Amino acid sequence: MNNITTEYLTRAEIWLFITMLIYFLMNGAQIFETAVLVPKWTASPPETFKLLSDKNGVSLKTFWIVFHSLHEITFILAIIFCWKLDPIRNWLLVLFAVHFVARVWTILYFAPNIIEFQKIAELPTVGKKIADKAILWQKLNYLRVWLFIGVSIGLLPLCIKILNMRH
Repeated sequence: MNNITTEYLTRAEIWLFITMLIYFLMNGAQIFETAVLVPKWTASPPETFKLLSDKNGVSLKTFWIVFHSLHEITFILAIIFCWKLDPIRNWLLVLFAVHFVARVWTILYFAPNIIEFQKIAELPTVGKKIADKAILWQKLNYLRVWLFIGVSIGLLPLCIKILNMRH
C-alpha cells in the first residue's frame, strides 16, 4: 500500500460509491417489481400475463437492460480502480462473482420465461401448467432478489474500509 496516492484512493472511493449507489437503486427497483408487479402478473395466468406485454403492459425489458448494463460497467470500473487495494479488490471480485452468477441465472432462466409469458399473453388458451411455471418463477425471483441485495449489503463494509484507509 506504499504506492497508493491520495488521487488513486479518491478515484477508487468514487467508483466504489457509484457502484454501491447504483446497486441500491437497482435493488429498490427489484423490490418494487417483486412486491407490486410480480404478484399482479402471476395472480391468474395466462390472463394476467397481459401486464407483461410490450404494447399495453408494463414491460420493463428496456429499463432492466439499460440498468444492468450501466451497473455492470460501474462495477467493473470499481474493480479496476480498486485493484491496488488488495482486501477491497478481493471482496469486490467475490461480490462480482455472486453478481455474475445471479446475472447468468437471469439470462438463462428468468428472461426466457418472461419472454414466453409475454408470448402466451397473446394466445387464446393455455393450461394450468403455465400457471405453475409462473408461480415457480415468482418464488425463484425472491431468491434472486435476495442475492442481489446480499451483494449490495456486501458493498457497504468495503465503502467503510476504503474511507478508513485515508487515516
